[in-house]
Amino acid sequence: MLKKVLIANRGEIAVRVIRACQEMDIETVAVYSTADKEALHVKLADESVCIGAPSPKDSYLNMERIMSAAILTGADAIHPGFGFLSENSRFAGMCNECGIKFIGPSSEMIDLMGDKSKAREMMVAAGVPVVPGSDGKITDMDVAKELAIKIGYPVMLKASAGGGGRGMRIVWKEEEIENAFDSASTEALNAFGDGSMYMEKYIENPRHIEFQIIGDSKGNVVHLGERDCSLQRRHQKVLEEAPSPFLSETLRKQMGDFAIKAAKSVNYENAGTIEYIVDKNQRFYFIEMNTRIQVEHPITEMVTGIDLIKEQIKVASGESLSFTQDDIVLKGHAIECRINAENPNKGFRPSAGNINMIHFPGGRGVRTEAAIYQGYTVPPFYDSMLAKIITYAATREEAIKIMERALAELVIEGIDTNIYFQYQLIGQEAFKDGNFDTSYIEKNLDAILEKGVDINVG
Repeated sequence: MLKKVLIANRGEIAVRVIRACQEMDIETVAVYSTADKEALHVKLADESVCIGAPSPKDSYLNMERIMSAAILTGADAIHPGFGFLSENSRFAGMCNECGIKFIGPSSEMIDLMGDKSKAREMMVAAGVPVVPGSDGKITDMDVAKELAIKIGYPVMLKASAGGGGRGMRIVWKEEEIENAFDSASTEALNAFGDGSMYMEKYIENPRHIEFQIIGDSKGNVVHLGERDCSLQRRHQKVLEEAPSPFLSETLRKQMGDFAIKAAKSVNYENAGTIEYIVDKNQRFYFIEMNTRIQVEHPITEMVTGIDLIKEQIKVASGESLSFTQDDIVLKGHAIECRINAENPNKGFRPSAGNINMIHFPGGRGVRTEAAIYQGYTVPPFYDSMLAKIITYAATREEAIKIMERALAELVIEGIDTNIYFQYQLIGQEAFKDGNFDTSYIEKNLDAILEKGVDINVG
């Protein structure tokens, strides 16, 4: 078993990993920027090392400084969390070269599945259903135009090295493709250092369903059911739930079987997700694989009873999975609301500043994942997510009622948040009926906000 883990991240995911390590009697090392000197993950870890200035490129994306911190403190493993360097193959490779275990897949696997066009090719070869699209990267505008005509508009342009909605454009007609290609490629180049694109048929009004998988070094791969991540804004997830209210048991089994097939076809090791879109006729298509732990992993933990972070660490230590597919039984229903420092009534404008009062909800069926506390100053340099409120119950209806109660209890004063927006969202009849898709928030934003006020919870 690993003895000391450095967490190459910040915020609630760093706190989440530290807590799991503490329960496993594993020492922890936090890294932090000068802006995060008073952050909770720094206070909770056994050791901490400052790695640079507030800008991510000078700290949380600075591979050399993070590796130096790991070597200096004698860490034998690094957990990357999500975001930052979690899907950076060069960083995973550096860990291997320095004899430090990267808690995640190999650098070769990250390269293979992280390149969306390569991943698509692998899934086609494995017989996994994919959205009609390009066979590989597109770097030429004329090729893009020809392919779009062949596939049929609308089409989706996506960055090959992308994620998080960046480098992505929907093109409805031929006159739009040139501008869309140029802007998406430029955005991808700035965000990921790679401006290459690939193209898919755009499936209108789909559900976004992802299957959690985990594999060990012995070739065992198990899926832990699905999460419905369809409630999004500008390709960013807002609320997730498990299991999906949209899937039948038959479809769930089919998609789960293909998720395992996809992971086994590339000998996948550690935690990851197989991402699908599902059309209104319940036809499903692979879109990508995320080679890391996901923000929304807690809802899978709630319905399966499995601690995914601990399983990641065990797998990285060379252990076999502690369960088989037959052991996985989805029980009950879980919902996660992402609480962000933003003002929905002002175009979701980000907010930063001092939290002068805070109260987290409690009671039966409520779990909170956060790294904020009273007196903490939210810096303006990073992602706006402050916390995740997770509720769990025997039925979806009860999980919704608990979430309504939990959000009503949640107080964060001093900065703008989306607490009331989330409360309004789960109160929508379409949500309660399970009748929504990835376009729901964009199409119904005014209705979601109409009872709202200019929210400053402080």
